[in-house]
Amino acid sequence: MKYYLIAGEASGDLHASNLIRELRKLDPAVNVRAWGGELLQEQGAEIVKHYRDLAFMGFAEVIMNLRTIMRNIEFCKEDILKFKPDAIILVDYPGFNLRIAEFAHQNKIKVFYYISPQVWAWKKSRVKKIRKVVDKMMVILPFEKDFYKTFDYDVDFVGHPLLDAIEQQKEKLQAVSSWKAKFGLSEKPMIALLPGSRTQEIKKILPLMLTAVDKLPEYQFVIAAAPSQPLDFYKSLWLERHKSNSG
Repeated sequence: MKYYLIAGEASGDLHASNLIRELRKLDPAVNVRAWGGELLQEQGAEIVKHYRDLAFMGFAEVIMNLRTIMRNIEFCKEDILKFKPDAIILVDYPGFNLRIAEFAHQNKIKVFYYISPQVWAWKKSRVKKIRKVVDKMMVILPFEKDFYKTFDYDVDFVGHPLLDAIEQQKEKLQAVSSWKAKFGLSEKPMIALLPGSRTQEIKKILPLMLTAVDKLPEYQFVIAAAPSQPLDFYKSLWLERHKSNSG
């Protein structure tokens, strides 16, 4: 089977890579062409575009990059027709993926949507398009199944993929002796800072999160770094915090 997969963010790359790993157990010869990142590539997917080049956040940034976004959409459509997949797998990323779902439906290509857009929180009107152009929606939150049922649309609840990802990390850490020492951590209780994966959101959110460090000296803080971002980027935000404090 040939699949064309689109994951536009770091979390999508993680969850899609686990999905492909499981698909390979069923079909070792599965052929995947994808928009994603290193994790999908590790699972044998041929990466067309990296998600770090697709991460536009906020109205202003989207408007500034509108030409790039439209070029990406047109390129994606052409690439799909050339690849001739048996099915398309879309992972969240609704602004882009719903356009591609509509295109695929028009070209009689099966569309599977893994991880529903949060239409229950905003833009419920998108359900009408989803019903029309998505052959099968797979949701990860139990209440989403009931939500879609109110629109007479049957979806599959498949469980939250983050649970599997956590178990995988636990297994890796168990294989590392004294993992806290390995990463330079103490025995203090730990607080994780999760500022996202996109450059603009990290710039906006992480400095605010870091204000908690001095207020909670009894804890140690760790930053969940996105694989698409260089470590120097996080270090620069940390140094800016120290400069502002000393100033």
